[in-house]
Amino acid sequence: MAEDELKQRMKIFSVRIMQLVDELPKTMTASILSKQLLRAGTAIGANYRSVCRAKSNADFAAKLAIVEEEADETIYWLELLTAGNMVKEDRIRSLIKEANEFVAITVASIKTIRQSIEKSKIKNSNSKIYVPIV
Repeated sequence: MAEDELKQRMKIFSVRIMQLVDELPKTMTASILSKQLLRAGTAIGANYRSVCRAKSNADFAAKLAIVEEEADETIYWLELLTAGNMVKEDRIRSLIKEANEFVAITVASIKTIRQSIEKSKIKNSNSKIYVPIV
């Protein structure tokens, strides 16, 4: 998936999270959980924008790991809202599916970039020229 497409998907996801938060009951528990959900759910896209500005492969992988964590945390808060009977499962099923897709995309990308980093290390270590000191 292209970088811009994923940015757009994550932005739409953030808006959907915002809409869900506004629909939640006005109880103390829902208020606390909604703040956690809003923070994590919107951080996915914000952190992915940071990934797109990574300075190195290692930086890219580290920033992607943050996106993965935020997506996974978002799934947790969504599941908790359902478990606490604050929202029906039907209402959030597609949000959980989308967040799981973000986790899968980031995990696959992290794996690929780490393999690339390792290959680069091996290639660089094999190409060193040793000059004996006389």
